[in-house]
Amino acid sequence: MIERLETGTRMSKIVKHNGVAYLCGQVGEGQNVAEQTRDCLSRVDALLKKAGSSRTQILQAIVWLADISDFDEMNSVWDAWVPEGHAPARACGEAKLARSDLKVEIIITAAYPA
Repeated sequence: MIERLETGTRMSKIVKHNGVAYLCGQVGEGQNVAEQTRDCLSRVDALLKKAGSSRTQILQAIVWLADISDFDEMNSVWDAWVPEGHAPARACGEAKLARSDLKVEIIITAAYPA
């Protein structure tokens, strides 16, 4: 069974299937990449909770930066957020994001108790 949460015309914020929760890409508010990353990750936390999951159950993260030179600044926030011993498989790249003010977008896939 596939369960979709917060579904609109274009996308669902969460899709659950066979013990895996797929979150839509999250962005955040802020003037710099650290602020946007913190806000983005707080949104991820809220979606994980709604999906019945948590940071310790993240399987994969895909991080897009508008400017790869922000890699270290983003990682300073990311590293403090990820629980020790529970780092997911992760990729990070540079991409043109949906709006010019966006500096980071994070896509999460996580397990949840089925």
